[in-house]
Amino acid sequence: MKLKLLVFFFLCSIVSVFGQQFQLSDDAKVSVLTIGPGESLNDAFGHNGFRIKDNALGIDVVYGYGEYDFESPNFYLKFAQGKLNYLISRHNFKDLLYHYSNSNRTINEQVLNLSSAEKQNLFNYLENNYKPENRRYLYDFFYDNCATRIRDIAQTTTTTTIDFKTPENFEPKTFRTLIHDHVGLNSWGSFGIDIALGSVIDRKASVSEHMFLPEYIHTFFENATINGNENLVQNSTTLYQKKESKSALNCLFSPLVIIGLIALIMLYITYKDAKNNTRTKWLDLVIFGTTGLIGVLILFLWFGTDHSATAHNYNLLWAFPLNVIVMLQLLKPQVKKWITRYLKFLIIMFALMIFHWIGGVQVFAIGLIPIVIALLIRYLYLIKWFNKDLPQ
Repeated sequence: MKLKLLVFFFLCSIVSVFGQQFQLSDDAKVSVLTIGPGESLNDAFGHNGFRIKDNALGIDVVYGYGEYDFESPNFYLKFAQGKLNYLISRHNFKDLLYHYSNSNRTINEQVLNLSSAEKQNLFNYLENNYKPENRRYLYDFFYDNCATRIRDIAQTTTTTTIDFKTPENFEPKTFRTLIHDHVGLNSWGSFGIDIALGSVIDRKASVSEHMFLPEYIHTFFENATINGNENLVQNSTTLYQKKESKSALNCLFSPLVIIGLIALIMLYITYKDAKNNTRTKWLDLVIFGTTGLIGVLILFLWFGTDHSATAHNYNLLWAFPLNVIVMLQLLKPQVKKWITRYLKFLIIMFALMIFHWIGGVQVFAIGLIPIVIALLIRYLYLIKWFNKDLPQ
């Protein structure tokens, strides 16, 4: 019982310390932390946070935006629909340093050149955000995330305008290219992203919009000025440097290789069908069922969710939703005449896909190249096959 009481009073003391808006000392430091990418897809883009350090008050905490609210009802459904609220987090700096260094992720710190009043404003803002009634916010990967919040809060809490100067040799990139810079062109992460996200991310991001990525927060803060010509960043330090390890490339399991093998199997079966004057029905059922279901998912992401980046997705040109219905027609001993016209329509869609790709309307996953070739050849064979069987 005594132990429980001690723990209770200890927790109450912690809550009371952070619950009040106390005055930071003149020696307090406010800095921006930039965490480098991790190994998994969800941390491949890095992370940012504000560090508040005040030795006089015994404070050394980090506030970050982008923590999952696992207690939210219907968590996975809201996540899929783009309606999931994320949380502001507050962690002891030592715990955060231990976690990210153990995960072998680079940690950079930029101490901001702020006045005492601006430090206090920022600290008050973060503490107010951390209150239970204010912690949740509607996350958007490109426009309202852990990085953009750092930029926006810094601008909101400073009394002078922050001038984010464009670095030398800066070349604007599209949102998709910025994603590929972090997950690669031929990874399963980029493959899924390139299928799920539409042409809206194939426009060039503005200078400010580049700061949806933590590394650009670090870059632009490093070059930013306040009060005309003063540097926003007082000094920069690398708190932990990632140790590079020589790991074997998983190119054998990349989308281009795996899907290439599937495409070769499809082409081989089509070749055997042509040679033996037959049709492998199960292959056509798999093709039309899979592409149709992917098309239904793309339509759902486009029209059934609040995700801003899933609109105008021309992956529908190869993954057509009506293929699910056509799959049922292919089960019948004798197909309808319109099937050949439908197959010709799908080939036209492939041509439109190529024009969209070459014209820069939308960049598609490179892993699709072998499967699109295999699908095109299979559709041409099916047109020939059904024209032979259909009554003239």
